[in-house]
Amino acid sequence: MSNFSETSSDMVVMIGRNLLRYRRLPQLIVFSSIQPVMFVLLFVFVFGGAISTSASKYVNYLLPGIFVQTVLFGAMMTGVGLADDLSKGLIDRFRSLPIARSAVLVGRTVTELIRNVFVLILMTLVGLLIGFTIENGFGNFVLALLLTSFFGFAFSWISATIGLAAKNVETVQSAGFIWVFPLVFASSIFVPVETMGHGLRVFAEHNPISYVANTVRALILGTPVGDNAWYSLIWIIGILIVFVPLAVRSYRKIT
Repeated sequence: MSNFSETSSDMVVMIGRNLLRYRRLPQLIVFSSIQPVMFVLLFVFVFGGAISTSASKYVNYLLPGIFVQTVLFGAMMTGVGLADDLSKGLIDRFRSLPIARSAVLVGRTVTELIRNVFVLILMTLVGLLIGFTIENGFGNFVLALLLTSFFGFAFSWISATIGLAAKNVETVQSAGFIWVFPLVFASSIFVPVETMGHGLRVFAEHNPISYVANTVRALILGTPVGDNAWYSLIWIIGILIVFVPLAVRSYRKIT
């Protein structure tokens, strides 16, 4: 019990340390919020008229998908932050302190989870201003945001593994875009997968991002969820089972 209490205390300290960084550098929150807002405005007002969906308004189809995209892009910052700490020697200092090894990683991933929740709330307010409507009750909407946030949390551990392996901010940023962008655009975030060619459609239908985007969309709009929710949970749990140990192992092997 004592070890658990000490580990929890270490994690809280690391979360506080990372959140304090946002307080000192508020521009980090500002710029991470601008990008998803620009995506929404671009697709709704520029491309929205040319895209046909089953939703009553394209913004109602798009915004749940943008929620998912936002947490994925936010997850990339986990690896960037760890690589930055490595390059500055902070990780070596943490490792020399009597704190739990997992506290550094949990502190970073939970911080990005908190930041993503803040950005999702901001995105919701922007969406409401341009015509977005919550059609299936506030409770289901909150459930959709929770699912989105924990999907981003799972991907943060992938990013953490990459960040600890690359050890360089520029490399992590490049690697992040290489694996995140294809998954995001070859999914149901922006358009229904039915509009895609056969090969791409098969990939998009089995893309974990599509499962989560479809579930979030169904919870918000009141459409049938189907098997998407189960597949979403399976992917989230599977990613955590694989990448949490990998990230912790990479952290322990740092020299």
